[in-house]
Amino acid sequence: MNKNSFSRFSLYALFSASLGLQACSSSSSEELSSGSWRGIIEVSGQEMPFNFTVSEQDGKQVAYLLNGDEKILINEISQAQDSVRLQMHIFDAALIAKVDGNQLKGRWERKDQAQPYSLPFTAEHGNTNRFSENPAKPGIDVSGKWEVTFTEDGGKTYPAIGEFVQKGNALTGTFLTTTGDYRYLQGEVDGNQLKLSAFDGAHAYLFNATGQTDGTLKGDFYAGQASHETWTAKRNDAFQLASADTLTYLKPGYDRLAFSFPDLNGKKVSLTDPQFKGKVVVAQIFGSWCPNCMDETQFLAPWYEKNKSRGVEVVGLGYEVSPEFDKAKARIEKMRDRLNVSYPLLVGGTKDKELVAKSLPALNHVLSFPTTIFIDKQGKVRKIHTGFSGPGTGKYYEEFVQDFNKTIDELLAEK
Repeated sequence: MNKNSFSRFSLYALFSASLGLQACSSSSSEELSSGSWRGIIEVSGQEMPFNFTVSEQDGKQVAYLLNGDEKILINEISQAQDSVRLQMHIFDAALIAKVDGNQLKGRWERKDQAQPYSLPFTAEHGNTNRFSENPAKPGIDVSGKWEVTFTEDGGKTYPAIGEFVQKGNALTGTFLTTTGDYRYLQGEVDGNQLKLSAFDGAHAYLFNATGQTDGTLKGDFYAGQASHETWTAKRNDAFQLASADTLTYLKPGYDRLAFSFPDLNGKKVSLTDPQFKGKVVVAQIFGSWCPNCMDETQFLAPWYEKNKSRGVEVVGLGYEVSPEFDKAKARIEKMRDRLNVSYPLLVGGTKDKELVAKSLPALNHVLSFPTTIFIDKQGKVRKIHTGFSGPGTGKYYEEFVQDFNKTIDELLAEK
């Protein structure tokens, strides 16, 4: 659920290119210190904090991005003289900064967008707090389920569910929308102020809100260079979003999904190929640039290994930023290798949703990445699930897994 596109800093891009080393230079005058770091990225004019650690692993320096219970491995760290580059795992993004003792100063660059962007980044070694060093005693308790309405600056609104867990000042949680979730959020309650942030390498999110006298919340959401929305929330344990199984469907007159896309070796693959005949098939519409897609892939990859002997196949239809096959292939290969994906991954085209829909004409539209399509043994589409509730959503993720397995079991049981 990435927000908007942002301007590129060409001079800094030239600087960052000089840091494209694959190993730390022995001539570095400043080393990236091991231990805890607190980073800040300037998101839409606001300071968005996040935490990461640096350590030695198998003889090389690695880092972990920390968001609540989530730890994201960064194992591509290169250094040139007094500058360091942390490549953001699967994504075509990096933190690039000058090392000055216990301080870092530089930029966060993300290139896997139609218009790449670059935002100011700083970090301090030894600082472990997320937001405030000494937050005020909590004046509100936001634990539980909330009915949320987000309002874009243009006035368009969309619904969401907020799920929060508060322990003293410490706060974790996420927001779920009809097209996915905002993954693992971490922050605090400071007096009557709620503060949450997340940085997964590809997206930087900042949420804040103030508790109102009527028990509601009112706040702001910032992402990227110039994305801002307001949000309001009220407690509502009964609130539900529209079913993810009803948002995308087949057009009248269609009962099957048809495509013919190249795999990573350039060989065309379609659902009429022998490997899919007589089997239950899960078709995953994804992009390597999409964190929610990575969450789904981390579920599907091991699931497929455990279940492929039952007569089920998974195929990934990748839609990337670049229309060039070799560039798209390289991004998908990196995702495949990082997440140990053994099912076939195809290059379907570019990420523009209108173009995606044209490449899959049986669908009414493609509303979200990922979208998951369940196909029976006869080759007929039986169910389409829009978006993905990842592990950061807790019980919603568990419900998805249960429903996914129930659907597969029912399709496999059919003669």
